[in-house]
Amino acid sequence: MALDQWYDQAIVTETYIEGMAQHKENLQKVYNKFQIPEDNDFFRRLEARSLRVIAITEDWCGDAMMNIPILLHLAEKSHMQVRMILRDSNLELMDQYLTNGRSRSIPIFIFIDENGQEVTHWGPRAEAVQNEVDQLMDSLPDKDSPEYDAAFKEAIKTLTARFVTEEKFWQETYESIKEKLEKNI
Repeated sequence: MALDQWYDQAIVTETYIEGMAQHKENLQKVYNKFQIPEDNDFFRRLEARSLRVIAITEDWCGDAMMNIPILLHLAEKSHMQVRMILRDSNLELMDQYLTNGRSRSIPIFIFIDENGQEVTHWGPRAEAVQNEVDQLMDSLPDKDSPEYDAAFKEAIKTLTARFVTEEKFWQETYESIKEKLEKNI
């Protein structure tokens, strides 16, 4: 299916957020606290491209909870329309954007032009955020260890708390998305 068709069948942001069963409050906290930089020249150049965004997401995903509000601020500043498509019920699209060729990691933001052609895509994390996640996950016991499950759950709680509160993560995410777009607009 063409990206235009995926975009047309995706849901508008408001409907996605209203229907969230998990992370809704945290997503709204990040949205309300994130201060997008004054990159007016970048916003104007981005707006001139008339891009639209397909965000592959799920409401249970902590990365999506943090990254979507940043995308929404960027979209507002540059007048991009954003639509959400759920990963788990759209694997045909998701499988075209696997992380490292094997992982269905989300969110994935697909930026398309007015002709429905992909300009670029971004996701699931900024490199600096990935490094922090890797550092935390590397400290976990081996997966075979009886302590692994509890340690993993605690690590996810820690990451979620950091994703909701650490402005450094938000700025790194914004800069990562901006850098990807700058190379392609």
